[in-house]
Amino acid sequence: MLNDRIELRGLTMLALCGLLPEELKRRQPLSFDLDVYLDLTAASLSDDLHDTVNYGALCELVESIIKDERFDLLERCAGRVAEKILEFEQVKEVTVTVHKLRPPVPQDLATSGVRIHRPL
Repeated sequence: MLNDRIELRGLTMLALCGLLPEELKRRQPLSFDLDVYLDLTAASLSDDLHDTVNYGALCELVESIIKDERFDLLERCAGRVAEKILEFEQVKEVTVTVHKLRPPVPQDLATSGVRIHRPL
């Protein structure tokens, strides 16, 4: 595993994700944490955006997936985001964490979530 990574924390978006009737109709907040593994040696020397992955592009990618797609499971949502991030040429591995910020359970649960790690 590479030690270099771009870290994005708390990217929050409204998504259609879940199996309950209200989750099928109403978007709910999900929070994404991304660890994008790549060699940052060139960028650390050149100070050039072309030598890395633009984190704004990563945010836009997640936003487009969440806007255009619907998921029954957080696992599939995280997997879909990982699949698309791995399409960036420089990316070697990715860890995607997705938290449902208002999980639909009667217990006092702050969040529910999944974390997946995918190599290229």
